[in-house]
Amino acid sequence: MTMLPIAIFCPALRRLSAMLDQLASQPQILQARLHPDMLPFVAQVNAAISFALRGGCPLAGRAVVSFNDGGSLQRQIARTIAYLEAIPEPAFEGAAERLCHDRAGFADIALPGDAFLHLYILPNFYFHFSMAYAIARSCGAPIGKGDFDGYHAYAPGFSFESPAAS
Repeated sequence: MTMLPIAIFCPALRRLSAMLDQLASQPQILQARLHPDMLPFVAQVNAAISFALRGGCPLAGRAVVSFNDGGSLQRQIARTIAYLEAIPEPAFEGAAERLCHDRAGFADIALPGDAFLHLYILPNFYFHFSMAYAIARSCGAPIGKGDFDGYHAYAPGFSFESPAAS
């Protein structure tokens, strides 16, 4: 079976883009942080985009590209999705065994594609995606779990913490 990381990254990046649309009227969120020594929202989004490319490109046997050219986050997401979706499926043949390299902080890593994707790229992609979501929620953004995963749906105002009175 051919490994297709774009089937993971592109839907998640679309959800991130939709969340950004919902935050358009709250530009203060872009520089908000969960903690003083953590990256701000904008950097968390950039890191998620970066990990999609840092995972997708090597698994397709390509050099890693970046669309972080000072353009808007929405533009970076759109260009990343377009690039990943343009990679032909045969490029991912043998990806599970392909040795992939990256830099993790100050460490150089080299892992077979399957471990690279599942043990390194996906945890980091979802870490930064989750941090962006958490920052937005902590700033009062009107987003919920369905905006994060694309599946959950709740009635307006629903909360597990304060269920509606019967």
